[in-house]
Amino acid sequence: MTSEREKMLGGDIYDPFDSELVALRKEARLLFETLNQTSMTEIPKRSKLIKKLFGSTGKRIYIESSFRCDYGRHIHVGENFYANFDCVILDVAEVRIGDNCLMAPQVGIYTANHPLDRAERVSGVEFAAPVTIGNDCWIGGHATINPGVTLGDNVVVASGAVVTKSFGDNVVIAGNPARVIRQIS
Repeated sequence: MTSEREKMLGGDIYDPFDSELVALRKEARLLFETLNQTSMTEIPKRSKLIKKLFGSTGKRIYIESSFRCDYGRHIHVGENFYANFDCVILDVAEVRIGDNCLMAPQVGIYTANHPLDRAERVSGVEFAAPVTIGNDCWIGGHATINPGVTLGDNVVVASGAVVTKSFGDNVVIAGNPARVIRQIS
């Protein structure tokens, strides 16, 4: 029998109130609560907490407080990752972020989704789609990355952009919904 977690990670409809998922979210919340209360002067301790929370990381990683996520363990970031204040990553599905990526304040990366059918939505079930961000990307302040988006390498997302579809390498994207406004050479 397929577990609710397996359904969730597989992109199928699942019950977020399943006891295993509730316990995993609680574990993540306790970790990011500790992270958010740890002084910025305690860099080794902060780094250790992030590495415990995330599924995988590079050696150099720093996240400003406050940070929030659903599970943490479904977030994978490369080397030299930085997230500024108030970052939210809802990692109901996997979130993979490459090397040398920067996030400005209040970036939101969301993999969670809800049914359009009212009766289904009211029942509380959810589904998810992964997000992938390539190497050397910069996500501007208040940008939102929606479920199922893949961004190539060297993508710059302008402040306030709402990214609803995938984009290839070497572009600047902006707007709501985001669109290419410039190629990067």
